[in-house]
Amino acid sequence: MVLQMKIDDELLIGAHTSAAGGAYKALLEGQSIGATTIQFFTANQKRWERKPLEPKEIELWNSTLQETKIKQIMSHDSYLINLGSPSEENLQKSRKAFRDEITRCHQLKVTYLNFHPGAALDTPPEQCLDLICESLLEFESLVAQGETRLLLESTAGQGSAVGWNFDQLAYIISKVEDRIPIGVCIDTCHIFVAGYDIRTPESWDATLHEFDRKIGLSKLYAFHVNDSLKGLGSRVDRHQPLGEGTIGMESFSFMMHDKRTRHLPKYLETPGGVKVWEKEIALLREFGKI
Repeated sequence: MVLQMKIDDELLIGAHTSAAGGAYKALLEGQSIGATTIQFFTANQKRWERKPLEPKEIELWNSTLQETKIKQIMSHDSYLINLGSPSEENLQKSRKAFRDEITRCHQLKVTYLNFHPGAALDTPPEQCLDLICESLLEFESLVAQGETRLLLESTAGQGSAVGWNFDQLAYIISKVEDRIPIGVCIDTCHIFVAGYDIRTPESWDATLHEFDRKIGLSKLYAFHVNDSLKGLGSRVDRHQPLGEGTIGMESFSFMMHDKRTRHLPKYLETPGGVKVWEKEIALLREFGKI
C-alpha cells in the first residue's frame, strides 16, 4: 500500500493555472486542486510588451516552488507570437516576444516552454515551416544559457496553422535538434481533430507507432489533456471536459496506464476552471493506479 501511494504521488498531473497577481499564484492554485505539475503564462499573453520580472517576484516564486513541490512546470507562450509570420513587422515582434519568454523561463527555472509553431497565413506551409526553423535557430545562444526545453505543440490545423501533422513537426525538429533542445507536447484535442484517432487503446497504439516512426517517442515530453467538441479530422479546435466530448474517457484511461505515456506530465486545458480540474486530476490519478 505504501508503494502504491508513492507511485500515484509521482504522477505528474495538473492544469493551466492562473498567474493573476503574480507568477507564484499559479503554483498556489495548482496546489489547491491537487496538481503535481502546472502550466501557466509568465506574463500577459495578450500584449506584445511585457514587463521584466522583478527580483522580488522571482524570490517569491522560488519560495513558493519549494513549499508546493510542484515539478516539471511548463510555460505557454503568447498567442500573439507567430514565428513563421510572412509579415516582417510581426515576425520581428514575435521573435522579440519569444526571446523575452525564454528569458523569463530561465529566470523561473521553468522546465518546458510550449509554443504553437506558427501560421502560414497567405504563404505556402513549406515557407512558414522554414521561417519557423530560422526563427528558432536565432535563439540558440540564449537557450543554451538555461535548462528550459522548447516544446512544439501539436496544433488542430485550424485555418493556416502548421504543426498539425507529424510530418510537419518532424521537419522542424530535424532542422533544429542539433542546436537547440526541442521536443513535442501533444494536445489530445488537437491531434484528434487533425485526424489521429485516439479513442481506443488500439487507435492510440497506432497513433503512437506513427509518432515514433516519424518523430521518435524520445521527442515526446508532455501532453495537453482535453476532450474535443468536434469530431475526428474536423480541424476545429474546441476543448471539452474529459468524457464529455467526441474522444471519450477510454482514451484518457489508456494514457494513464500505457508505459509510453503514463510517466509524462499532463496539463489540463479543459473548460470549467479549478472546480472541474480538481475532479479531473483526481480522476486521472485514479486511472493511473496500478
